Amino acid sequence: MKLSVPNIILIGMPGSGKSTVGVILAKRLSRGFVDTDLLIQTAQQRSLQNIIDTDGYLALRDIEERMLVNLHCSNQVIATGGSAAYSNPAMTHLKRGGVVVFLHADLETLHKRVRDFSDRGLAKCPGQTLDDLFMERFSLYSSYADITIDSCRLTHEEVCARIIEQIAE
Repeated sequence: MKLSVPNIILIGMPGSGKSTVGVILAKRLSRGFVDTDLLIQTAQQRSLQNIIDTDGYLALRDIEERMLVNLHCSNQVIATGGSAAYSNPAMTHLKRGGVVVFLHADLETLHKRVRDFSDRGLAKCPGQTLDDLFMERFSLYSSYADITIDSCRLTHEEVCARIIEQIAE
């Protein structure tokens, strides 16, 4: 299937399915796949958690922003880190190059999926809970989204089908 959008950018909470859905979607659409968390880890030669432990969560957000505003690609499915939405310059740049899809998962689903919250490499304030993070980020994701897909009660394949449907409209 050929879609006219240059890139499909996936945003959402950790555990919403961005990386898994991204791989499947890229295969279905014969596109490349970019996981920005992996790009950061490769460029920094260390894990996201190590960046946070060593330099702090704000340093990770700065690194992420610089990487995203300098990301130039086409015909890709891009899975962003959960904190990408904190950066208006990064999100503005990504939106210029494609359609932004918010994979929304409710808190109950996220609690089931995210087992390693404290050492997952999340750019969050010390002591911040998953619930706090969800409340803080939800409006950011919603504001940048061109399309919102509920990823809670669907299989990954069904999420991909909904994305393709909505982009094709």
